[in-house]
Amino acid sequence: MKLSVGIFFGGFFAALGVLLFLVAFGTDYWLLATEIGTCSKAPEDAGGEKATFHHEGFFWRCWFSGNVRESNASMWNFWYTNQSPSKNCTHAYLSPFPILRDEHNSTSYDSAIIYRGFWTVLMLLGVLSIVMASFFIICAAPFASHILYKAGGGFFIIAGVLFSLVVVMYVIWVQAMADLENYTNMKKMDCPDFAVYVHYGWSFMLAPIGVFFALLAGMLFLLVGRAIYLHSD
Repeated sequence: MKLSVGIFFGGFFAALGVLLFLVAFGTDYWLLATEIGTCSKAPEDAGGEKATFHHEGFFWRCWFSGNVRESNASMWNFWYTNQSPSKNCTHAYLSPFPILRDEHNSTSYDSAIIYRGFWTVLMLLGVLSIVMASFFIICAAPFASHILYKAGGGFFIIAGVLFSLVVVMYVIWVQAMADLENYTNMKKMDCPDFAVYVHYGWSFMLAPIGVFFALLAGMLFLLVGRAIYLHSD
């Protein structure tokens, strides 16, 4: 009975972790930014202060324009449900710097390519570990093999560690590469009232939760494998 409960919750947490990983890494809201500032006194700017909204993930980087007054009333609509038809997107790997970063330094650009390539490898290894873990658990069948349960649990833990490294690398990436102070000072030369606001999005928040469930599932399957081994003696 206890083994059945352990297997059930292990499978539940594993499925939840995989789902969170798919949503987190498959969406482009890891980093959100808003640029606010009217640099022109043209008549079309009279309707309210203009803003440029950015969001990016591992695969895509997008930006679009809006009105500050309207965005304050319904920021959720501007980010997700009612975006401008003039929204522009580009492959994040082709533009490897974080949002708002100057890309004229070729040396830094090459380093950024290598950095992104390294964490892409970690992400692919994490995906491979998740697939292997799921394969071992499915093949284990109820109480059939303690070795397969232990192998599946071990691969879930490896996947959780790899994905946690990806998250940590992303944080280092943003903090080290996005020089917001210099960018803001440069913009203020033409727009004295310019301001930029950057924060992590919901895609980023889901990744650590997925890591937690993957590690929890891995530990449960290791315990199940150990329990089956002890009962088999």
